[in-house]
Amino acid sequence: MNGQQLDCALDLMRRLPPQNIEKNLSDLIDLVPDLCEDLLASVDQPLKISKCKKTGKDYLLCDYNRDGDSYRSPWSNEYDPPIEDGSIPSDKTRKFEKEANFAFDMYREQYFEGGISSCYFWDQDNGGFAGAILIKKTGDGSKKFRGAWDSIHVVEVQEKGAGRNAHYKLISTVMLWLHNSRPESGTMDLGGSLSRQAEKDAPVTDMSSHIVNIGQMVEKMENSIRSTLDTIYFGRTRDIMNETRSLVDLKGKEKMDKVNRQLATALAEKNKKSAQ
Repeated sequence: MNGQQLDCALDLMRRLPPQNIEKNLSDLIDLVPDLCEDLLASVDQPLKISKCKKTGKDYLLCDYNRDGDSYRSPWSNEYDPPIEDGSIPSDKTRKFEKEANFAFDMYREQYFEGGISSCYFWDQDNGGFAGAILIKKTGDGSKKFRGAWDSIHVVEVQEKGAGRNAHYKLISTVMLWLHNSRPESGTMDLGGSLSRQAEKDAPVTDMSSHIVNIGQMVEKMENSIRSTLDTIYFGRTRDIMNETRSLVDLKGKEKMDKVNRQLATALAEKNKKSAQ
């Protein structure tokens, strides 16, 4: 029974506005407390922002940099609030993590022209490693037009063939919402989330090769998801708006009607003269 309840709950969460996901998730847990752990593990929530006390830089909070009630900064590698036995990556993985944060910070600036990005990586028991690439971009703070883009990319890397090749598995989730309350266009809420998965094998020469391979996968995935969101949400919205309103302004329509009446009158008079 719990399996059916979980499927129904997840199906419901996918259809509710992503900007209210925290409240909706809390309400759902209140209704079905037995599903608390499963829902928290299965439902992606909008990314929150914190500031690194040591470096002063902003970073994103998620389950992948959390240990208990503390979160690890990708810039200082320290937890806030401080804990003694917090999980941290090995020296090799930490070095890779710092390079990845630098690379994806440039990627974010080029594609989003603002926002915040954070990368977290950790070692796996099978000898490989995994990581999460997070990107968040919010609106300009206008009360009449608000919105946010949250993308979460989780990647697993397993080297094979004496380290000359690697297998990559990527799971990406994007949450997008927009709110418009301008007087000239009325009030509109638009939002949704989309998840996709991809795998590939690629050659590796050093640790920097992993950043290139992962970066290419993330770039391709985000372009694909962005295109799909545009087709599903914005494309359908345009179709609905075009069906419910005239594409010709009122003055233009009145002018066309006047010309049509004049043509009809002239044609009637011509037919009348021909009949005489």
